[in-house]
Amino acid sequence: MMRRLLPLFAVLLLALPASAQQDPGWVARRLAKLQALDKVTARVTLLDAPVGQPTQFGTLRITVRACNARPPEEVPDAAAWLEVLDTRNDPNGSAAFRGWMFANAPGVSMLEHPVYDLRVLDCR
Repeated sequence: MMRRLLPLFAVLLLALPASAQQDPGWVARRLAKLQALDKVTARVTLLDAPVGQPTQFGTLRITVRACNARPPEEVPDAAAWLEVLDTRNDPNGSAAFRGWMFANAPGVSMLEHPVYDLRVLDCR
């Protein structure tokens, strides 16, 4: 039975378009486009955050450690690894967020802060 299925599987695999046979993955980028919200003033700010360089928004110090985007031929998406420190009570900063944020799924992993909201828009 298994011997009959293997050739059928090979034929089906070859019938798939080349883009479906291989996952092109993510492409590393050097700049994250972020949207920051101050919940107190309702002010939205767009930030350009270079990978590896801290960016300040209010009392938040945001450092993008990695920023990846899908290739142009794929469905647009972006994911960034962020480290966010809150310097309000500590000049060195206390950890507010650390992890991946996804442009197409902002609710999966988000900053939980009483004053600020942060979201990844794109990686360029």
